Amino acid sequence: MIRTKIGNQEENAALSLSVLALLALAAGATYPLAFAPFHFFSLLFLSSAALFWLICQGPRHGALLAWCYGIGKYAVGVSWIYVSIHDHGGASPLLAAGLVAGFVAFMAVFCWPIGWFVGLIHQLQSRGGKLAPGLAFVAVWVLMEWVLTWFLTGFPWLFAGYGVLGLPLQGYVPVLGTLGVSLLVVMCAVALVWAADRHQRKSIRMSALLGVMAVVGFGGVLDGHTWTSAQERFDAALVQGNLDQGEKWDNDKRMVHVRKHLALSEDHWGADLLIWPEFALTVYGGEAEQVTRLLHQRGQRTQTNVVIGMPDLQWREDGSYLVFNSAQGFGLASGDFAKHHLVPFGDYVPLQSYLRGLIEFFDLPMSAATAGSREQRGIALQLGSTGAGTKTAMGICYEIAFGESLRRNAVDSGVLLTLSNDTWFGGSIGPHQHMQIAQMRALENGRWLLRATNNGITAIVNDRGQIQAQLPQFEAAVLRGEFQVMTGRTPYSYLGDLPVLVVLLLLLVASVIRSASLADRAAKPRNFS
Repeated sequence: MIRTKIGNQEENAALSLSVLALLALAAGATYPLAFAPFHFFSLLFLSSAALFWLICQGPRHGALLAWCYGIGKYAVGVSWIYVSIHDHGGASPLLAAGLVAGFVAFMAVFCWPIGWFVGLIHQLQSRGGKLAPGLAFVAVWVLMEWVLTWFLTGFPWLFAGYGVLGLPLQGYVPVLGTLGVSLLVVMCAVALVWAADRHQRKSIRMSALLGVMAVVGFGGVLDGHTWTSAQERFDAALVQGNLDQGEKWDNDKRMVHVRKHLALSEDHWGADLLIWPEFALTVYGGEAEQVTRLLHQRGQRTQTNVVIGMPDLQWREDGSYLVFNSAQGFGLASGDFAKHHLVPFGDYVPLQSYLRGLIEFFDLPMSAATAGSREQRGIALQLGSTGAGTKTAMGICYEIAFGESLRRNAVDSGVLLTLSNDTWFGGSIGPHQHMQIAQMRALENGRWLLRATNNGITAIVNDRGQIQAQLPQFEAAVLRGEFQVMTGRTPYSYLGDLPVLVVLLLLLVASVIRSASLADRAAKPRNFS
């Protein structure tokens, strides 16, 4: 009888854990729906609040629940990787699905510390509510986002802060940056859990609710403030060639592609700025020199700044050479920029001595690039009747996601440029997420952003992160529109992520002190005399 009772208890506990795990998986799967192209903003708060609540229900299994949440989050949020591996990498559906599953499982590990630490804090205190666990949850969530900006080259994707574009909370972006806004989002989510907890005192519940309202309200006030100043307005032409990725590096098609870009550009010479996307030019050596000489001479004659994406070969004394994914200026534009944040398997292959040749995905064209230096002068433009020089802050493709790097480059720049090729992701949600991230860079730095891509999303974004004009995806066309050069700096431009990291440290310390104090108080024997 006793054994049967114990067995039933174990079965019920296992069932309870499986239910919690499934709920965590579902909560994680809804989280990416808060971002582009879906924009279900409420899920940004509800999903993260659900994870906090679930960990508090099963603190001993917090790490597992957070990992399940991460599985759902990345399985939906980065599903576009399948397109790259299967459609363009030549992997079979089964192999592509297996590689994506492995990547999702690995990325979910970055959610694991959230559940582990919050569960630990929750268990340390035998009573005391959800205050200390809530502080820990906010701190570790944002800390793991920060880790993803640099660990193993980084993967700064699906950060909570990206989901606030279009909400009053976006007013904090020029002040605190994306990580700072992530902190506010998760803090609001935790406060909502506190407000809904009937075991909390009414004063605490009301304070939590009023706190959320105050944060949102002040964000709306900040959103009405302009941190930078607009100078002259100029004309830009962004070329979208819509090249087939499977033919882009075909030796027999390279000059065909050059002529296509030249034909698209023909009616737009005379614009202040003409931009071709990432690797629009795929020729080398003498052919590349002929094309760039033509672009330079035409740009000089029509007083046009020309910026194009192309490979840059640098020869070494031993006869070998390095290849850089670069943007270069011609006509009135001058200088160059080499991509610094390289994409694993796209720009380079980790452990290539073991992986090269195994499958087509490990031998993609231009997957042996060299990283550009961390600090670069970038491309300068000559704009206006006086021909005054304007520095650009450049981010090629994926590296637009690294806010701290772009912030440093944007300090003395007047406009942001990004060249990309999202053809790798087809009609998936990937290009839309990428565009949203680029919009955040414009808002953080108070700068207009010009984004030229091979097949979309090509767009002009103003200093408030709003898309002013864009081209339809999967069409060969030119986006003609105006942009403004900006001066001045946002608070985030001055301070970067340092203030947020300090706050995270304080929250971690506060959560530990609070839980330890409650644990110590509970351990002391009570005097009932």
